[in-house]
Amino acid sequence: MMTRRQRGFGWVATALVVGLAFGAAPSMAQTRPMDLTGSLKSVFLRSRASTGEDYALSLNRLRVEAKGDLAPGLALDLQYDNELLLGSYLDTVEFRALKDTAQPQYWRADANYVERGDVYGRHRLYRAAVTLTRGNVDLKLGHQRIAWGTGRFWSPLDILNPVNPLALEREERVGVDAALLEAKLGPLSRASLVVAPAPDRSSTSRGVQWHGNAGGVDASLVAGRLLGLDIVGMDLAGQIGDAGIRGEAARLRPPGGSAFNRLMVGADYAFANGLTLSVELYYNGAGSRDSAGYDRAGLRSGGAAMLATRYAGLYASYEFTPLLKWVSYAVRNGDDRSRAIDSRLVWSVAPSADLAVGVQRYDGNRGSEFVAVPDAFQLQLQWFFR
Repeated sequence: MMTRRQRGFGWVATALVVGLAFGAAPSMAQTRPMDLTGSLKSVFLRSRASTGEDYALSLNRLRVEAKGDLAPGLALDLQYDNELLLGSYLDTVEFRALKDTAQPQYWRADANYVERGDVYGRHRLYRAAVTLTRGNVDLKLGHQRIAWGTGRFWSPLDILNPVNPLALEREERVGVDAALLEAKLGPLSRASLVVAPAPDRSSTSRGVQWHGNAGGVDASLVAGRLLGLDIVGMDLAGQIGDAGIRGEAARLRPPGGSAFNRLMVGADYAFANGLTLSVELYYNGAGSRDSAGYDRAGLRSGGAAMLATRYAGLYASYEFTPLLKWVSYAVRNGDDRSRAIDSRLVWSVAPSADLAVGVQRYDGNRGSEFVAVPDAFQLQLQWFFR
């Protein structure tokens, strides 16, 4: 009998065969030389753990990236992280409970290498994928980001890498171990197939996407089973005057459960004076209108804020100068009226270095989604090198 792991490898092999069959002609794209870049980032955070303990945390991350072509038609994307955590957070009950939690990955590519008092070191492969190109077909294998959907705060279609609108590092996305096959059908259209074995060795995720453009409107159709959810959905993105308009809709069904809908509509506008605004409205049919029915464990573990049914999100940024920018994300739970805001000043202190200072504030009535989330102060410094 074939094991779940073997079945996962079987799907990857199937995708490889399909990719080779589609692309019998060798790629004529120009070979890109291997480029070695990276960044060094330090994040200082003061907040309170879920157990009520005040703490300070210093997270320091070295990321080294190697990207380029190993051979004509064969590209590599390898990103290695080495992190060192310092501070009183390492003494909290919360950290001791979370530090050994397995990442949601099929192939483990992370480990800790030092754990001594208030020092904790760990490293991982943040991205590790190769892309085989033959003609108009790309086959990408490995740990990667599957970017489906258009949402800035929430995305009904982004099941494999869900958005967390109030994450401390919004740009950090865990990624997924998968095979992604993409065929270019025209200048603005493509068809995609993703196969991702489940981290818990349960049902393999499989999905297809078609993306095209007509009359200046981008559209996508998605169908499949992703993380155990049967999904059929679509997204649209276009312009009305100078404003960008986006929308997503999905019908999902969990194993043995009732189907539900998720919907998102959003708009973006950039003013001439340097102010940019985005707004999103989100409906989550799997949520609860009553706070007594919230799945709070998902929020504490860092999952996306989707406990209720109705949400609104506002993004605002303003460039005081080309080197100094203010950025804010605000979220409101429309069911229990709790609120959250992440506001930051970002200063380009050097051509290759950014400094960000910000606060996260949470408010609401007793029992609401955000009232129990602790406020936080953060300081981030990131230096890019090549």
